[in-house]
Amino acid sequence: MVCLMTRVHITEFTDPGCPWAFSAEPHKRRLDWLFGEQLTWSSVMVGLSEDVSQYEGTGFTPEVMAGAIRKMAADLGMPMDSAVKPRMSATWPACLAVIGARLHASSPGASRDLLRALRVRYFSGGLLDDPELIAAAARDAGLDPADVATWAAGEDAAAALAADMDRARHPLPAALALDHKLASWEGGRRYTCPSLEFSAEGRETVVGAGFQTLPAYEVLLANLVPTLERRATPEDVAEVLTWAGEPLSTMEVATVCELELPETRERLSRVAVERPVGTDGYWSLAA
Repeated sequence: MVCLMTRVHITEFTDPGCPWAFSAEPHKRRLDWLFGEQLTWSSVMVGLSEDVSQYEGTGFTPEVMAGAIRKMAADLGMPMDSAVKPRMSATWPACLAVIGARLHASSPGASRDLLRALRVRYFSGGLLDDPELIAAAARDAGLDPADVATWAAGEDAAAALAADMDRARHPLPAALALDHKLASWEGGRRYTCPSLEFSAEGRETVVGAGFQTLPAYEVLLANLVPTLERRATPEDVAEVLTWAGEPLSTMEVATVCELELPETRERLSRVAVERPVGTDGYWSLAA
């Protein structure tokens, strides 16, 4: 008798430019470690800003953004450069790049890798609508920048972004019950970033609207599929860096290993090298 593994699909409503979504990366790493191939992921682009003119008259300036980034980095621990940028940047170009990879890249994980690379470069001080940043992020994700630019400029990418934005602006009823976790748009309420929908075959979809704690996600998963198998917490930070296959922040390693930040930094310093960003950085195994 063959036992079929129940899989949970997680749909992340997100945007490359949202610092809250970036600050949720440690939670996603922990879920990936715990449940591995029992989880599959996809991203829906919220599309926060089409162009920088949307910030005019709102009082949201580069100075205000820098202050918000500084506070979030201190409170939530992800590496974010809080220097004042020369201008605000729109998120649609990066959203289109991610969607283009989703539609056309040969690797099913390419769009997720590109989203990560865009976030890392943006929160390291770049401008998200800069073609050079998008090209560099494409290379980081193992993609040809020319391909990514072509995919992003396609009519199919524009149509998919419009569909993503429409989906993000029609939250599930359970999300509407948590109105403080949603944002306004001209047609009503929309998901904030990150919002996660958890679905499994034969079960009703459950939703974690807005930024949530890791225990909240674990409760949702346990209620959706109680039979999910949990992997033991790692004891070796080097094992986590090897598993990830890319540089991780101190907070990401700490969350996966269930360690305090000072102990995590001490352990990492013995086996890895750090690339500083803001008040933290990204760790790679020492050669």
